[in-house]
Amino acid sequence: MKRYWLCGCALVVAAAWNLGCGKSSPYTSKELSAEQRTAGFMERAEEHPLDLHAFLEGMPKGADLHNHLGGAVYAETWIRDAAEDGLCVNPASDSFEKPAGASSCAKGDVPASQAFKDQHLYDSLVNAFSMRAFVPFNGITGHDHFFDTFGKFGAVSSSHTGEWLDEVATRADAQNEQYLELMVTPNFAHTAAIAKEIGWSDSRSFGEFRDQLLAHGLREDIALARSFLDQAEGIRRSREHCGEGQQASACRVEIRFIYQVLRAFPKEQVFAQTLLGFETALVDPRFVGINYVQPEDDHTAMADYALHMKMVGFLHGLYPKVHITLHAGELAPELVPPDGLCCHIRLAVEEAHAERIGHGVDVMQEDRPYDLLREMAAEHVMVEINLTSNDVILGVSGEEHPLMEYRRFGVPVALSTDDEGVSRIDMTHEFFRAVETYRFNYYELKKMVRTGVEHSFLPGASLWQDPDVFKHVTNACLADSLGGENPSESCADFLKSSEKAQQEWELERRFHAFEANH
Repeated sequence: MKRYWLCGCALVVAAAWNLGCGKSSPYTSKELSAEQRTAGFMERAEEHPLDLHAFLEGMPKGADLHNHLGGAVYAETWIRDAAEDGLCVNPASDSFEKPAGASSCAKGDVPASQAFKDQHLYDSLVNAFSMRAFVPFNGITGHDHFFDTFGKFGAVSSSHTGEWLDEVATRADAQNEQYLELMVTPNFAHTAAIAKEIGWSDSRSFGEFRDQLLAHGLREDIALARSFLDQAEGIRRSREHCGEGQQASACRVEIRFIYQVLRAFPKEQVFAQTLLGFETALVDPRFVGINYVQPEDDHTAMADYALHMKMVGFLHGLYPKVHITLHAGELAPELVPPDGLCCHIRLAVEEAHAERIGHGVDVMQEDRPYDLLREMAAEHVMVEINLTSNDVILGVSGEEHPLMEYRRFGVPVALSTDDEGVSRIDMTHEFFRAVETYRFNYYELKKMVRTGVEHSFLPGASLWQDPDVFKHVTNACLADSLGGENPSESCADFLKSSEKAQQEWELERRFHAFEANH
C-alpha cells in the first residue's frame, strides 16, 4: 500500500527509510525522533500486510469506549458456558434453551455439551452466534443475523460475567489496550414491574413519574447492580490473580461500565430503567455513564426516539454529573424511510446532551449536516467509530462512511469494536481496517488513540490544556517528561487527583516504550 504523497510532507521520514523518491537522505535515523522513526517504520510495514498487522497489534491503543460485554464474548465461550450450565440446543434455531425437566432436554433438542462431540453442531453454533461465514439468504440480512445472535445465547447464566470480563481484559491487554468502558445491563426486573404497574400517561410529567417510581422502591435495584459488579469483578481478579505475586498482565487493564438501557420496550419501562441507570451511576463510580441500546431502526425505538431523548435530557438536569453516550445514527438509507434519517444525532446532542455518539453513521443524511458537524466539533462531542460493525450491519464502508467527514470538520473520533465477539474481530483489526481503507499514518492513529482516553468518562481533569489538541500539558506537569516514571511533585499531586490524567500519563508511557523499540 504505497502513499504517493511521500515525496511531499513525509519526505524526511521516508528518506530515513530509503524511501526518499530516489534521493539520498541528508538525515540519519539517529537524527530523527523516536516518534518519527516509528512513523517511518509503519510506512514500510504498510507494504506488507502481515508486518502492518504485527506493528498495529503492538501499538498502544488506549481505550475502547464502545464495547458491549455481551457482544464481546466469543462464540466458543458461549458454548463452553452453556455446557457448564447444563443447557440444551435447539438444532432448528441453533439457540440455547433450558432443560424441559430437571435435567433432560425437550424432544428434538440435544445437550449443549454434545457440541464438543459433534463438529458440525459446534460449527453451526459458532456461525449462529457470530458473523462468521454469514451470507445473506432468504431475506435474512447482515443486520438481522447480527441482532438475532443475542437471543440465541441469551439463556447462558450471567454468573459467568466475571469470566467474560477476564476474557475481554486478556484480549485487550494482548493488544496493548489499557482502558475499557463496557456496556452491561444489570437485573432490573423489579423496576420493570413497578413501571408496568404504574403505567404510562401522556398527561403526567416526567417529574411526577419519577417520584412515583422512587416511592415504589425503584432504588432497591441499585443494590442488585452493585452486587452484580462485586461478584463479577471478584471472579475476574481471582482468575487473573490480581494483587498476587504471579498476577496476569491483564490486571493492568482498567475497566469501567456503561449502564445499558433497552429502548425497544414500552415508554414506562424505558423511562424507569433510564432513571435506574442515572441513580445507579450516581452512587457507584464503577458505572461511569448511561447509553441506550437495541436496534435503532426497531419500530418502537424509532417511534419513541424523540421522547427518549427528552427523557434523557430531563434526567440529565437532575443528575448532571452522570455522563451520557448514546447510540445515534446507526442507520442507513433504505433501512428506514428518508424522514427517519432526519435528526437522531442532532436530538442526542441537543436534547439529550450526549457527550459521545456511538456510530453516527447517517450524519450526512441528517437535516443541515454541516451545521451539525460544526456544532459537534465546537462542543467536542466525540464519535465512537465502529468500522466493521457498520459494514456488516448497515452495509456502510469506505467512502460511504462518514469518518473522513467527521475528521474534516474537526469532530473528535476514536476507533472502537462494538461487539468484537459477534463480529469475530478485535481492536487491532479495526486499526488495520482504518489504515487499509483511509491510509491513516502513525500520527493520525496516535491522535485518535489519545482522543479515546481524553473522552473517557473517568473522573478528573485532563492532562492536556486544550480539548482535543494534544500539544500542551497542564501547567503542573509542564516541566516533566511525558509518561516518565518519576514525575515532579506538582505533577504527581495532579495525577493523584485525576483518574483520567493517570490513564493519559500511562498512555504516554506506553507510546514512549513502543517508539523506543522502532
